[in-house]
Amino acid sequence: MAATLASVCLLVLVAALAPHRAYASIRSSLGQKHAAAAAAPSVGICASSVLVYGYQCQELQVTTQDGYILSLQRIPEGRHSNGTKKPPVLIQHGVLVDGVTWLLNSPDRNLPLILADNGFDVWIANTRGTRFSRRHTSMDPSDPKFWNWSWDELVAFDLPAVFDFVYSKTGQKVNYVGHSLGTLFALASLSDGKLVDQMKSAALLSPIAYLSHMNTALGVAAAKAFVGEITTLLGLAEFNPKGEPVAQFLNALCAYPGVDCYDLLEAVTGKNCCLNSSTVDLFLKNEPQSTSTRNMVHLAQTVRDGVLAKYNYGRLDFNLMHYGKFSPPIYNLSNIPHNLPLFLSYGGRDSLSDIRDVELLLDILKLHDVGKLTVQYIKDYAHADFIMGLNAKDIVYNQVTAFFQQQQ
Repeated sequence: MAATLASVCLLVLVAALAPHRAYASIRSSLGQKHAAAAAAPSVGICASSVLVYGYQCQELQVTTQDGYILSLQRIPEGRHSNGTKKPPVLIQHGVLVDGVTWLLNSPDRNLPLILADNGFDVWIANTRGTRFSRRHTSMDPSDPKFWNWSWDELVAFDLPAVFDFVYSKTGQKVNYVGHSLGTLFALASLSDGKLVDQMKSAALLSPIAYLSHMNTALGVAAAKAFVGEITTLLGLAEFNPKGEPVAQFLNALCAYPGVDCYDLLEAVTGKNCCLNSSTVDLFLKNEPQSTSTRNMVHLAQTVRDGVLAKYNYGRLDFNLMHYGKFSPPIYNLSNIPHNLPLFLSYGGRDSLSDIRDVELLLDILKLHDVGKLTVQYIKDYAHADFIMGLNAKDIVYNQVTAFFQQQQ
């Protein structure tokens, strides 16, 4: 029973990157309102969150080598364009959310539209399994095989497919922004030699490459959890935070002695300083999104094992069959090109991208070429502040914009 509850704890820990509406109470002293439309499944991200503000926006599709059809939004210019050719920026969300999370604040406070108004050609990615990326050339989401992937496949297929598409349409190297999981699989891709000829620079917000120092009670439990048979435990291929099976597991977790679910977002991500209550309400109307249970297992393995490695099948013969060795290969981050311009921004209150884990990443990047690594530390920021913070424009986004402008 203890092992089961620990495994459940681990899953909910990662799931709480996007709070479940039934169990997360998010308090904010910031009462400023802004007008924005909530996206419904039948309404695309362009229509719900971009066109309504007077920006151009195109809904596009990209097919990966393994057949997943991904949704992609393009904002080719700002509201006051001068008609010149614009450098592309690809923006990638984290786990259990989709591209709309970047657009929840008003136009003058969300990163995609700020970049568009500053002369960039903005592309917003949506990973497989999220509401607008639930199509495949031969499989349906109701088929368990549709969900037979982890973030290894995001490294191998999703990100390269989107980069290829943007590169082919623009004829330019691509600047990249990732948050949370979006930083992890970018780093892993670069370490595997992917994207190196197409990426111009990268801004990594709340960077995650290591997860072994999460500093919450839930994090401690997660680090000790046994996750090898979690798929069997749940009996699910799709991990849907809004579904009844996951809700039942949340109920079980919240009833466990010592677990406080009053504010699950704060308990897991850290005490976010600057969230707007209306933005959080809009967030809860749109998120969380589905991912694969196997992806959750892989993230759990990253917490438990303290290394950035490919998916562990939990059986020596399975690992041998897939990798030619008994243990999963490690992603060697020292392979990341030393001349690639990087901007890393992390927060002092972030319980997921913990300072000690970020410092471990920075230690690996210490051989980066002089002037090619920019690091920003924000003492009061936690995980969600980087995408929904009311003051993120002044503290983070202006610095990201300036960083990209320096690369042109």
